[in-house]
Amino acid sequence: MELRRSKIDIVGKILSTAVDGIGKTAIVYRTNLNFARAEKYIDMLLKEGLISTLGGPKVKYKTTDKGFNFLKLYKNLREVADLSIP
Repeated sequence: MELRRSKIDIVGKILSTAVDGIGKTAIVYRTNLNFARAEKYIDMLLKEGLISTLGGPKVKYKTTDKGFNFLKLYKNLREVADLSIP
């Protein structure tokens, strides 16, 4: 049985995927989201300043410094949570 991912897990996956800059299609495939859900998350992450857009012929998204700070806290939280679950 597969557990549903939490919103914070999806945000963490998108941020870790966008570290080097990535297009929307690649985000969809690497995070296993459909385009509509990916778009909602991307819009929210842009609004919150956790990712930014890179210029070029195709729009790419990149994790910002604020996003890296979030990702660091998220990974620490996951480690602690994994240790406390029997």
